[in-house]
Amino acid sequence: MSTAGDDAEWDRQARGETEIQRLDRNWADLLQELRVVQTGVQLLTGFLLTLPFQARFPMLDTSMRVVYLVTVAASVAATVLLVAPVATHRLLFRRHQLADLVAAAHRYAFFGIILLGVALTGVTVLIFDTVAGLGAAIAAGICFVVLFIGVWLLGPLLQREREPDSSV
Repeated sequence: MSTAGDDAEWDRQARGETEIQRLDRNWADLLQELRVVQTGVQLLTGFLLTLPFQARFPMLDTSMRVVYLVTVAASVAATVLLVAPVATHRLLFRRHQLADLVAAAHRYAFFGIILLGVALTGVTVLIFDTVAGLGAAIAAGICFVVLFIGVWLLGPLLQREREPDSSV
């Protein structure tokens, strides 16, 4: 398993990067990743916030209202965490704290993506319950939790454990 020091050394040798160049690249990569998820999570949150004002919302039973509230909370929290790197950057701008900024933004993004998975699962459960009933909602929720865990967590974690190709 490689360490941060090993990573920095590899970047120096293979890329010819200084520590500042590596941090700049990491920050740019993170911002590009956040651009992908921010729009989606913001649209999802906006959609969820309008649901109580729809005519059919009162038809939700108590358990689906709980699912709705957990889903809204997860979506809003994901939005906060996925936008937090921008706010952090504004507050740390020209303070020469790029390493801290990149580390904090990485944590915000990771937990924001986890909460996005929770929110997407909740939306799926709500929609399946409304369209096909509770059994379909539970089955869909389980399927999507397994999908998110497999694709967003286990797959990358397994890939991290593989020995990297030294020629790349």
